[in-house]
Amino acid sequence: MSAEGIGARVARVEDRRFLVGAGRFVADLAPPGALACAFVRSPHAHARIAALDVARAARAPGVVAVLAGADMAADGVGPMRCLWPVRNADGTAMAEPPRYALARERVRHVGEPVALVVAETPAAAADAAELVEVDYAPLAPVTDARAALAPGAPILHDEAAGNVCFRFARGDADAVDRAFARAAHVTRIALVNNRLAGCAIEPRALVALPQADGRSLTLYAATQVPHHVRRLVAEALGMPEGALRVVAPDVGGGFGYRASTIPRRPRSRGPRCASGARSRGSPGAPRASPPTTRAAITPRRPSWRSTPRAASSRCASRPWRTSAPTCRPSARRSRARSTPRSSPACTARRRSASR
Repeated sequence: MSAEGIGARVARVEDRRFLVGAGRFVADLAPPGALACAFVRSPHAHARIAALDVARAARAPGVVAVLAGADMAADGVGPMRCLWPVRNADGTAMAEPPRYALARERVRHVGEPVALVVAETPAAAADAAELVEVDYAPLAPVTDARAALAPGAPILHDEAAGNVCFRFARGDADAVDRAFARAAHVTRIALVNNRLAGCAIEPRALVALPQADGRSLTLYAATQVPHHVRRLVAEALGMPEGALRVVAPDVGGGFGYRASTIPRRPRSRGPRCASGARSRGSPGAPRASPPTTRAAITPRRPSWRSTPRAASSRCASRPWRTSAPTCRPSARRSRARSTPRSSPACTARRRSASR
């Protein structure tokens, strides 16, 4: 190994402060008057939101605001765009259903946020979130990637026909067809990719700090891509990108899965918390802290590929999204209170009361 340049050993200079507890993570930030956020999440893989009642939560001690998808729509908060859009093999744009920070009309996976409680303390926010009542009308879920493509499968997004996000192709399909036609033997293999769940030590917390001018905002976020977060959050909030400052302090684990911005995951809580800070006139900074922001990535369901040997030039279909339920929806409507203190997504443990 050379002494310098490519391949040279690089001395680590940041380890000592982490080992002695001197790191500076989002949870270490304590702006004066900071408020706490708690989220009410869906216990269903696929359901229509028949009714949402936040009146009791809004009257709870210490509560500053309770927001739902309709409130964010009234505030002009838009969907968050895909970070890396992909085009179809024929050059057309992929299907891109709107992705909102809080569900509007329907939920499409277990753990999808449907309401946000802003309160003076994390405990007050969590307690008030228990008082939010949601009337769900369960719909048929989609739990398998191949089943999502089958004729008659439930459609999760009206904008994605057949549950397909995009179709892509690589190579020369005609040449591959000719090669297989001449082959003495053709072997087919079906591959299943393992489920993947990234679980870092630090949850996906952030602090949203409104500035004194009332028009700009600072976000402290546990992210690997602060510039992408700034662009997409500013777009969702309808504010100039220059009015939003994103700071990524020390991050407790990433390895790539903090490098995207998805509204349904805590990594993208910017639009929710920022909207609560900006449009509701909160005196402090809404804070999505570890007590209410548990580590959460929806584990990916196993994906399937069946292909004759290496026919990579064949068009491949990819479903837009497969819901991953942890509980089997009942055939009747259920009125559920969703606790924000449970881990979201597929590992969620939820308490619900059915009527």
